[in-house]
Amino acid sequence: MSTSQRCDDFAESRFADDHDVHVTAVFSKPLNRRQRAVLARIGKRQAAGDDSGINYSDIPPLTDEQLAQFRRTPKVLVATRLDRDVYNWLRKYGEGYSTRINHILRAVMSRAR
Repeated sequence: MSTSQRCDDFAESRFADDHDVHVTAVFSKPLNRRQRAVLARIGKRQAAGDDSGINYSDIPPLTDEQLAQFRRTPKVLVATRLDRDVYNWLRKYGEGYSTRINHILRAVMSRAR
């Protein structure tokens, strides 16, 4: 029996309806009283800055050298001239078009290596 045939058999089985849940259904489902109480307790601890209930013992501390690796290299301000249709296309997707240009150039650079 092929994998696709097994998947088709599962989809037709009585269990398929039990597992066919869309992600929006999960997030739009209202919380029950116990869940709201748990979230309220967590919210109060966070608001008070109380992290005493968190166990950090299995997380080794980072060294200064390790932390330095996570810093981004500074960006360079560059002025460039673009064709109007290219500029309009980039702007069509909203704010952050200069970041979008950077991502496009990085993708091209990665392929060229």
